[in-house]
Amino acid sequence: MADIFQEVDEEVRREQLKKLWQRYGHYAIAACVLVVAGVAAWRGYDWWETKKAVEAGAAFEQAAALAEAGKHQEAEAAFAKLATQASGGYRVLARLREAAELARIDSKAAVAAYDEIAADKSVGRVIKDLAAVRAGFLLVDTASYGDMHARLEPLTAPERAFRHSARELLALSAWKAGDMGAARQWAEAIMSDPQTPAGTRSRTEVLSELIAAGGKG
Repeated sequence: MADIFQEVDEEVRREQLKKLWQRYGHYAIAACVLVVAGVAAWRGYDWWETKKAVEAGAAFEQAAALAEAGKHQEAEAAFAKLATQASGGYRVLARLREAAELARIDSKAAVAAYDEIAADKSVGRVIKDLAAVRAGFLLVDTASYGDMHARLEPLTAPERAFRHSARELLALSAWKAGDMGAARQWAEAIMSDPQTPAGTRSRTEVLSELIAAGGKG
């Protein structure tokens, strides 16, 4: 008797499932199709992004090889192309390398390129600071201390990655401008920071002696 009831229950369940499938089966099929299509699209996108990254990496290496071979104009053009066409991190790296190559042939254009990176809100702060410091290195012999201070003073805060370079550039700029008070201030900031690199500390010691002697560049 129990077997009969069990068979009846199974038949009822089959009928219920059949009715549900007749009513909602096309939705289930559509959902499966969408899932498969979504996975396929994601796989395709991932493959395309990987392909572009590999191509950008190869192009970046070729541009770097041109720079190492002394073909700076060709390298600058190659990095400029990557800066507009590459994806992800290679685009930012290419912009930095393009500016570095420009610095060899046109310092004003290089400063403009670095300034553009430093002002780009889509770029991370570390890269922005790096670009600002590199522009500072190009300007330290010609720009006024006021200009250098406006550019680099925000980068001297304790949490900024390139604070040591920014402080050193400001100390040197102030000394060149004859502002011994400002030069001394930045030199002291460098020397009092226990994390100051040895090279920066050594150069600042020399500069401190010049400041103490009242010298001017």
